[in-house]
Amino acid sequence: MSITIYHNPNCGTSRSVLAAIREAGHEPRIVEYLKTPLSQNAITALLARMRVPARSIVRDKETLFGDLGLQKAGERELIEAMAKHPILMNRPIVEIEGGAVKLCRPSDVVKELL
Repeated sequence: MSITIYHNPNCGTSRSVLAAIREAGHEPRIVEYLKTPLSQNAITALLARMRVPARSIVRDKETLFGDLGLQKAGERELIEAMAKHPILMNRPIVEIEGGAVKLCRPSDVVKELL
């Protein structure tokens, strides 16, 4: 089973999810999205696979969210903001090749995918 985790190593939840994947016997492909930001097209495709709107993965409690005035932003504006400022993307997102893609908050959500 091929697994990808969109990961922030500074996030406790993200580290817990990565550990759970490894404990289940899998070595995932790790995308540190803060170091290698996703493009607008990649975020759009990820959202399509998740079947959720951009607002469901944006970190609206992040100070930058308010600073950029994104409270009433639409889909396109949120995707543009996450591509330009990857800190706005919530984590961890786990993707099973050919299967489900979910934001794993809380970390126990990853068990549904494994």
